[in-house]
Amino acid sequence: MARKYEMKRRAVRQQQTHQRIVDATVELHRTVGPLRTTISAIAEKAGVQRHTYYAHFPELRDLYRACSGHYVVEHPPPEHSTWAEVADHEERLRRALSEVYAYYGHHEQIFANVLRDAEVDALCAEFTDPVFENWKRTWSNAVAEGWDTGGQQGEALLAAIGLALDFQTWRTLVRQQGLGEDRAVELMVGMVRCLMST
Repeated sequence: MARKYEMKRRAVRQQQTHQRIVDATVELHRTVGPLRTTISAIAEKAGVQRHTYYAHFPELRDLYRACSGHYVVEHPPPEHSTWAEVADHEERLRRALSEVYAYYGHHEQIFANVLRDAEVDALCAEFTDPVFENWKRTWSNAVAEGWDTGGQQGEALLAAIGLALDFQTWRTLVRQQGLGEDRAVELMVGMVRCLMST
């Protein structure tokens, strides 16, 4: 019985160490970005030795997989299924953009860092690009549900909605152009409204 108890305690300690390494890595990705995050910095922040780090994450891909999965679970994106409750297309887009822009604002630092590094690092891109593309595609489809998305007009509509929902669009409007999130939302809603009226 004592041996079983000790094995259980050891497994718990290993899981705690594993989680400390993931938490340390996520925090470093948030503050400096994946490419500037070193194994030594992770080990120091997690309070472990380098050999302990490698015992848990022998490959960088293993670490990225654990971090990306953990972050999405801890910080889930806006729930698009509730947008279907909004019958008016323009109001649905407004609600979606308001929720997505608030999410971007809350997670701006880490999103900016990982997207920046994904432009020059294939492994980072492997775990970053599909997540953001999936979010944008899912959100765009949820917003455009019930609209006529056939033909060139429909393609342009989906492209405009995708542009409006993009992290870089939010960052350009809010951070570079100095618009408040509400004004940025209304600007994008107006863009789509103009497109639909042509």
